[in-house]
Amino acid sequence: MPQTRPIPTDQPEDDAPGSDPAGGATITPYRDGPLIVRGQFRLVDQDGAEIDPGRETVALCRCGKSGIKPFCDGTHKRAGFSAPSAPSRPRPAARILRAGRPEEVR
Repeated sequence: MPQTRPIPTDQPEDDAPGSDPAGGATITPYRDGPLIVRGQFRLVDQDGAEIDPGRETVALCRCGKSGIKPFCDGTHKRAGFSAPSAPSRPRPAARILRAGRPEEVR
């Protein structure tokens, strides 16, 4: 079986759009592709064991076909995975939160 590695991200870590200068993580769903996680984060499995990502920017699989889950290996392209970058409609909780805000904040 050939050796697979996580796919590299398109941009350098320190000047990537959406990177949080305050030190938190930013997660960007790429259209028809992975979730790109940039910044300081902790990745754990369902039992709480830490998974070493090996870098500050990683691509996490969204298609479920990667051979190196939870990381993306580019298989989504061959599998024909399709998903938008943003939700097609707001989450119900987002509507509830907006409705509870005072008028001057909206």
